[in-house]
Amino acid sequence: MKVSAHNLCLTSGGAQIVEDISFEVASGEFFGLIGPNGSGKTSLISMLAGLRKPRAGRVALDGIDLTDLARRKLAQQLALVEQQAETSERMSARQAVELGRTPYLGLATPWSLADDRIVDQALADVGMAHLASRNWHTLSGGERQRLHIARALAQAPQVLVLDEPTNHLDIGHQISLLDLVRRLDLTVIAALHDLNHAAMFCDRIAVMKAGRLVALGPPAEVLTVKLIREVFEVEAVVERGDGNTCSIRFCASAKLAAE
Repeated sequence: MKVSAHNLCLTSGGAQIVEDISFEVASGEFFGLIGPNGSGKTSLISMLAGLRKPRAGRVALDGIDLTDLARRKLAQQLALVEQQAETSERMSARQAVELGRTPYLGLATPWSLADDRIVDQALADVGMAHLASRNWHTLSGGERQRLHIARALAQAPQVLVLDEPTNHLDIGHQISLLDLVRRLDLTVIAALHDLNHAAMFCDRIAVMKAGRLVALGPPAEVLTVKLIREVFEVEAVVERGDGNTCSIRFCASAKLAAE
């Protein structure tokens, strides 16, 4: 499923936090959003997922505006994993993942064995099947984040939108989850904090600074020493790999001195 952003703008408290951003994400593409804190990534993600209405512009799935889709239909096509999604409800890990099946349930479509199989697979995919019976509030932050991703997978979407999905995860789970997401037959849009993760997993990346889109393209073309210096204000060495991949090594005195 193709995702299109057309001239998106968003204001908050009179300040422009996203300004005139446009791009298209091809069906099956892993598309990364990167930028320093406060660059507007989370605000853009919220508009792409239909949580916030842009002040101007529109978002479309395969040419259909989000505003023309009923909430249930949108939830069957697009799943969102937020940075910090919590619950005060007492539930098990499995029950948290079962919430992903909500868009498909109704009086005419009660819970079925097929729903059980989908939830089982989602728990297995994120390595949480052995903790399925544990109470949500006894789990670590990393375990909860993995369950959020499992809940999104249980939603069986065609588009997966992730806002810094590797927060609270150790390096092994960061890599395994991003690799899992990349191997899924989904269109993926992910705001990522780690530039090397973006370089390793994304087909293309969009770079944001102060609410604007400043670069767009394959990681190896976009992540240059000059761009990293100007956008993130750090010095780095960029080593090119095969195809569109690269790796970034930050210098010890990473923060640029004030001019």
